[in-house]
Amino acid sequence: MGGPVFQGPEDPEALAQRHRQLGYGAAYCPEVRLTDTDRIRAVAGAFARHRVVIAEVGRWVNLLAADPEERRRNLQYVTEGLALADEVGALCCVDIAGSFSATHWFGPHPENLSQRFFEAAVENARKIIDAVKPRRARFCYEMMAWAWPHTPDAALQLLRAVDRPAFAIHLDPCNLVNSPEKFYRNTDLLQECFDKLGPWIVSCHAKDLAWEVEMSLHFREVRPGLGALDYATYLRRLAQLPHRPPLMLEHLATAEEYEAAARHLRSLGRQLGLLWDPPEPEGPGIGTSSAPAARAG
Repeated sequence: MGGPVFQGPEDPEALAQRHRQLGYGAAYCPEVRLTDTDRIRAVAGAFARHRVVIAEVGRWVNLLAADPEERRRNLQYVTEGLALADEVGALCCVDIAGSFSATHWFGPHPENLSQRFFEAAVENARKIIDAVKPRRARFCYEMMAWAWPHTPDAALQLLRAVDRPAFAIHLDPCNLVNSPEKFYRNTDLLQECFDKLGPWIVSCHAKDLAWEVEMSLHFREVRPGLGALDYATYLRRLAQLPHRPPLMLEHLATAEEYEAAARHLRSLGRQLGLLWDPPEPEGPGIGTSSAPAARAG
């Protein structure tokens, strides 16, 4: 399990230690430029020494932006993200496949579930992977409720179409819940994800969903344990994967909320007979701070 570190130190050694103090065995990639080879080596070495897996390099931009120059810059930014992931020892670089929306970079659009979108997503993934030729990191599209890959079968279809060993799966089951059927039957959805995608899952997100009752459908993200997602099934199936993908907490506003989410998942894991690495935090919490930069997911 991992998550953001609030008020984290710049020094890689101290930052890796802070993750362990919080009981995290995984981390989002610290801020580092691809050209800063000394810091990349320092980060990779420190996190390896303290047994903290760098789960992912997030590159949250629109690869299908309408403006050609913006689209070119975004493609280059994500390509550099995959190169950074490979150099720093991160498991993957992740972005959404994009959106044809003209108003929101991740927003809905009728063409986001089209064949045109699918073909563009395949082409971009191939371009990014072929430009980097990563030795160990993988490239992933995060699941989305209104754009490819929006179902386990869609993710599998993309995996086969991209046809690159470096293309993998980033699991965020909450992002697949876009109907009452999926909300109420999310156990079946989780089972389907692991049955079909398990060997290719390299990193996962942890959040929860509650149904906000109003006259139209509104699912709201909440802290793990405060929603309807079947976390017992999620944790059991994740623990069965031999390659041990990390579970990354996200989208919470304060350090206290992250600590509460982590406590809930550790407690549930103990009830299920599962072991976390590390099993418990090594020190006290770190207090509140302004939230990390906004991310998709």
